[in-house]
Amino acid sequence: MKLAFELPPAQADQLQQEARRLGVPVDDLARALMSDLLSAPDAEFASVAGRVLVKNEELYRRLA
Repeated sequence: MKLAFELPPAQADQLQQEARRLGVPVDDLARALMSDLLSAPDAEFASVAGRVLVKNEELYRRLA
């Protein structure tokens, strides 16, 4: 999927500076940042999943 959007000048400058610092093309850095964002579980999901695991710990132990 190809996306196109405009960043505010300050954010664009920051992205370009970081890409230069890392020695990677801006597009690659933006792609990596988006990938990291999308692959990280959101905090609410992680919290609910943790509660479910604790609540059902005994059941999981019996099933194992």
